[in-house]
Amino acid sequence: MSSAPAPEPRDPKNALVFDDPLNQQSSDDTDRGWGERGGGDGAADLKRFLDEKPPHHL
Repeated sequence: MSSAPAPEPRDPKNALVFDDPLNQQSSDDTDRGWGERGGGDGAADLKRFLDEKPPHHL
């Protein structure tokens, strides 16, 4: 009688997942994914506007 070694338990993070990827929210589905910054004040918004203004809008 040959006894085969017991198979090692699988690592769950390596398991294949066959869920529909369109049912999951991606990072660009949120405001955070589009570079939105969390609640700022008017002075911070003005500084950001001036910092990001293209050179031809001087």
